[in-house]
Parts: sequence; structure tokens; C-alpha cells
Amino acid sequence: MKPRPPADLPLLLAFDLDGTLIPDQGREVSAKTAEALARLRALGVRLAIITGRDTPPSAVRDAVCPDAVATNNGGRIEIGGELHAEARFTPAELQAVLAHELEDARVAVFTADGLYVNLPPGREPEAWMRARGYRPLAEAPTEGILKVGFYHPGVADFAARLRVSHPHLVLTGAQPPYTEFLTVTPVGAHKGAALTLIAEALEIPLDRTVAFGDSDNDQAMLELAGYAVQLGTLPLLAPHADEQVASPGALGAYLHRLADRLEEAGRGG
Repeated sequence: MKPRPPADLPLLLAFDLDGTLIPDQGREVSAKTAEALARLRALGVRLAIITGRDTPPSAVRDAVCPDAVATNNGGRIEIGGELHAEARFTPAELQAVLAHELEDARVAVFTADGLYVNLPPGREPEAWMRARGYRPLAEAPTEGILKVGFYHPGVADFAARLRVSHPHLVLTGAQPPYTEFLTVTPVGAHKGAALTLIAEALEIPLDRTVAFGDSDNDQAMLELAGYAVQLGTLPLLAPHADEQVASPGALGAYLHRLADRLEEAGRGG
């Protein structure tokens, strides 16, 4: 591992959300991290959120003030608040994904403006579903689907079958730390592709980017970034990380140190 990113490296910082920029299922960026991000923005560093969620919490957007946001594991990209790219399943792909044979699975289907959920009998909707105004899965359209999520103990076996039958689709999860959760997105809808498109749109070379992530869906962007920072110690990511930060709670201090180095470099220190 390299000890730290060079002071002249970061023109773009790209952050995963859960387990990285915020705690898992968190809603807010810590005050220390928000302060560090404000310093970095003032130094001319561009910021991006690249998340598996279908939308970042508004408080996170307000704290980060990102130049770009990629949601649905990179399948939907906004730059400067405008839609830049969007990957959708074909009806045939969606049909294959939903033919899962996972008895009593909870299935969530996402469009750009809707959430459709199949809840097992007796299962109450979670707070985030109610907040999103979810509708029954049976009402989901066959076009415009950006992401499908499965919650079931047998997702690993299903993922293995789907990788054989539809190898072009993007599968994440179904392994530690998300052993009972599987996300499926269309071809090309992964965080590495999102980082590449965002960097191109902002006219920033990939070798001047720093990516931050903690789980398997972050692997592609950690591989492609000029410098990779792993949050936590997931063994899968360790070979792709140039540096590790213990947790989201330690990220603010790390970013303040990075801002210090950039300020020193700007002063010719």
C-alpha cells in the first residue's frame, strides 16, 4: 500500500455512501466530514457520490454539494443536477431477473421515480419503503427499470445461476457483508463505469481521482481510480486499496489531513 495520496493527485473525490461517507443506513454526514469536504471544495477539488441507493438523503446532498451523483450502483448519473446517463433493463432481461424461484423473497424494483415491492405474507414494510411511497410489485412497468434488489437467504445460489444465464448483467452482494442481499443492474451499470463517465464529463483524468468504498459493489471504481481508499477491512477489497480508513467515523480526520496537504502544496510547502 502507498502511505497516502500525493498532494497533487486529487482533482475528483468519489464516495460510496453506506459504510463509507455515512454509517450503514445513515442519513447524515458527520460534522467533521462535512467541514473537511467544504475545505476541499474551496481548494478546487470536485466531489461525486456513487452509491447503490436509488437516491441519496437530502441532508447528505446538502453537506457534500456534489458535482455529480451516480445512483443504482452507477446506473443513473446526474452531473450538475442534469441527467447524464441511465442504464435500463430490456423487458427480456427483467423477465429473466424476476424469474428467481426464491420462495418468500422480498423483491424491490426501482425506476427513476418509483419503487415497487413484493412483501412476503405477514411482512410489514420498512420505514424507507413507506417514505418512498412504494407500490405493489405487480404494478411495476416492464420498461424503465434501473435496478432490482432481492432479500433472501438463498440469493447466493440464485446469483450463481444468473451469472451463467445472463453474464452481461451486473450482480453485487450475495456475499459478505451482504450475504442475504443481491442487487442486479443492467449491462454497464456499475460504479467503475460511473466513475469513468463522471471523470470524462468533468474533464478530469482518471489518474487524478480518489475513490472511497467499503463493499463489493465498490470494487470496480477502486480498481479504476488513480488512488483507492478502503473503508473498513473487507478482504475482497484489500488487494485494490492503496490505503485503508477504519470507518466512516474516521473519514473526517482523513479528509482534513488531505486538505492540509493540498493547502501546503498550494503554498509551495
